[in-house]
Amino acid sequence: MPDGTKVKYTAAVVTVSDRGSVGEREDESGPALREILEDAGIDVPRVVIVADERAELKQLLRDLCEEGFNLVVTTGGTGVSPRDVTPEATMEVIDREVPGMAEAMRAESLKVTPHAMISRAVCGLKGRTLIINLPGSPKGARECLEAVMAAVPHALEVAAGDVSECAVERPGD
Repeated sequence: MPDGTKVKYTAAVVTVSDRGSVGEREDESGPALREILEDAGIDVPRVVIVADERAELKQLLRDLCEEGFNLVVTTGGTGVSPRDVTPEATMEVIDREVPGMAEAMRAESLKVTPHAMISRAVCGLKGRTLIINLPGSPKGARECLEAVMAAVPHALEVAAGDVSECAVERPGD
């Protein structure tokens, strides 16, 4: 910001899990993601668990964007099971895709497991809100968020309208 004030961003974490939504499974991914985001200086006032229901998830994503969250991260529902609908719900909500983030997550995950290639996670913008789909496993969710975390603050700045400087200087430039 021009006056030197540091912008504080807000995020919501959404765990997409049929069993988690009815209390049959403890949500470990949501709290792990909240910790990563808060360690990065992003306030996380909302952590929600919903069932793998496309219409419900789509409405929740829209509501979170309308509430003004800068970032929404989802965990779960990105695989190939018939109940995995997170990417479809996200695609119906976003205005613009940010494919490089999903590509970076898959590339980093492929170093750990060949199962990364069946991830259907997407990332994109709804207005000024960045939505990032992450895997459902706590380990996979952490690894994928960490793979893109270096770019998240800049993406949030630009999405919020601060396009003053997009170039990143590298040593030797």
